[in-house]
Amino acid sequence: MKLHTYFRSSASYRVRIALNLKGLTPDLAFVHLRRGEQRDPAYAALNPEQLVPALEVDGQVLTQSLAIVEYLDETHPAPPLLPADPLGRARVRGLAQLVACDIHPIDNLRVLNHLKTMGHAQGEVDDWYRHWIAVGLTALEARLAGDGRGGRFCHGDRPGLADLVLVPQMYNARRFGCPLDAYPTLLRIDADCRALPAFAAAAPENQPDAES
Repeated sequence: MKLHTYFRSSASYRVRIALNLKGLTPDLAFVHLRRGEQRDPAYAALNPEQLVPALEVDGQVLTQSLAIVEYLDETHPAPPLLPADPLGRARVRGLAQLVACDIHPIDNLRVLNHLKTMGHAQGEVDDWYRHWIAVGLTALEARLAGDGRGGRFCHGDRPGLADLVLVPQMYNARRFGCPLDAYPTLLRIDADCRALPAFAAAAPENQPDAES
């Protein structure tokens, strides 16, 4: 098993958490997105999407972080990252997609670079990004605070798929200077998650390829 990763990619961050929770230690290959290494011919041949993460396993290349995490959960079921009941699984997948699909693509380098080619300054791009982080986190806070959620985490008393998606986005929100006082539920869940060794070891600042 080999993981192609980048220390500050939120998608890679969530896959690293899942691997840690499952007790898996893949070989690592570092693809520095800010240096454009995803466009290297060898990596593009392996992964035509030219995005990270990518997981090589059993002669196949898996892409898209949520799909990778669910593959890991199916092949290494302990500890489970999804509830046992169908309604619970659907709910947790919905929470995960709310953040991963509603917010994360705004930080896609292709989107940001395109905005710059249209004449937007970096500050304008960052303002736009902060706006959409706030929209997504506000919706998630309302969902988790208002539906009788039980347990320490997004669903129950152990971290699961939705928590793996939330923590990297909270990291991005801090990195871009987003105010977080309006999200007390998310802050509590995020703090409980980051206190766990599997989450702490996956944090961007603790990665071998971390840049200053």
